[in-house]
Amino acid sequence: MDQLPLEGMPRRLYSCTPSRLNTWLECPRRHRFTYMDRPSPQKGPPWAHNSVGVSVHNALAAWWREPYARRTPVTAAVLVTRGWISEGFRDAEQSAAWRDRAGEMTAGYVASLDPSDEPVGVERTVAAKTSVIAVSGRVDRLDRRGDELVVVDYKTGRRPLTADDARSSLALAVYAVASSRVMHRPCHRVELHHLPTGTIAEWEHTDASLARHLSRAEDIAVEASDAEERYRDWSGTARTRGADRTPPGVPPEIDALFPPKPGPLCSWCDFRRHCPEGQAAGGDRLPWDGLAD
Repeated sequence: MDQLPLEGMPRRLYSCTPSRLNTWLECPRRHRFTYMDRPSPQKGPPWAHNSVGVSVHNALAAWWREPYARRTPVTAAVLVTRGWISEGFRDAEQSAAWRDRAGEMTAGYVASLDPSDEPVGVERTVAAKTSVIAVSGRVDRLDRRGDELVVVDYKTGRRPLTADDARSSLALAVYAVASSRVMHRPCHRVELHHLPTGTIAEWEHTDASLARHLSRAEDIAVEASDAEERYRDWSGTARTRGADRTPPGVPPEIDALFPPKPGPLCSWCDFRRHCPEGQAAGGDRLPWDGLAD
C-alpha cells in the first residue's frame, strides 16, 4: 500500500552546491545529464581553458601553503609549471606556451599580495542550512579585513569582469552567507580577482541583498528537487532489481521535466553531442577555442 505524504511534515532539505543550482538555472537538461543519469552520458573532450584555470587555482592554493619565506612570484610560477594540466590543447607547443603564460600571470598576481597576510581559509569548504536547502561549497580564499570576512574568487577567463558580475553572482553570495555562519563573523564583501588583467571586481552586499540571493537559491532548489524526485520515482520503478543504472529511453513526460535552454553556451557544453537542440543553437568549438589567443 502506497504511503500518503503527511500534511505539515517538513520538506526534506535539498543538498546542493552553488554549481548544482546554477546548472539547473542555466540548462535543466544538462543538470539531468550531470547529476541524474547513471552512468552519465559521455562528455566531449576536455577544454584547454579549464586546464589553465585549474592549474592556476591549484598553484595559488599551494602558494599559501608554502613557508612565508618562499611565498614569492618565482615560487608561484614554479608551482604552475609543476602542476600543469596539459589536456585540451592543440599540441605540446600550445600547451607549453600557455604554461609559461599562466606562470607569468600567476607570478604577477602574487606580486600584488602581502605574503604575511595569512588568509582565514584557502580552498575552504563552507556550508549553511535553511528550511529548504543544505548548501555547501569551496571558497578559493577567505580573507579577514577588520572585523569582517571577504570572499575571494580567482578568475582566469578572457572576459574582463565588472562589479555587476560580483553583485549578481549567486555562488559568491551563498559563499558569503555560509562563510559567516561557519566562521561566526560577518561577511558581506565578495571579490572576483581577474588574473589576466590584474583587476578586481568587488561588491559589498547588505543583509537584505544576501537574503534575496539565498531566497533565490531556495526557489531554484525547489524546482530542481521536484523534477529530481519525479525522475527518481520513474527510474526506481523502471530499473531492474539490483541494477544501479538509468534505464535506456527516458520517456517524454520525464524528459519534459528537464528541458534544454538553447543558447550561445551550448557550443561549450560537455554534453553537446547528446542534445539536438544544443547542436542547432551554435557551431562546434575546438577544445582550445576558449583561450585568449
